[in-house]
Amino acid sequence: MPVKLTVNGIEYPLDTKKTLLENLEAQAIAVEYNCRDGHCGACRCQLHSGNVEYKHQPLAYCRESEILPCCSISKNNIRISTY
Repeated sequence: MPVKLTVNGIEYPLDTKKTLLENLEAQAIAVEYNCRDGHCGACRCQLHSGNVEYKHQPLAYCRESEILPCCSISKNNIRISTY
């Protein structure tokens, strides 16, 4: 069964080998970012459901239920909102 990424209520296919930011870019979803390794926090998104794994521990601060798509990968269905 294909894994899905739901962004702001719209479903997209999710490539579990790519970061969430790469998946968002592949679907032409504009997300602000300044780095690709979790240092700046500009790409911060709200996580509503699902789980992510970080490729490496990000340095940017995230509030509870926020994630950094630039350095996170999901292996299951995930639902987020962009700011």
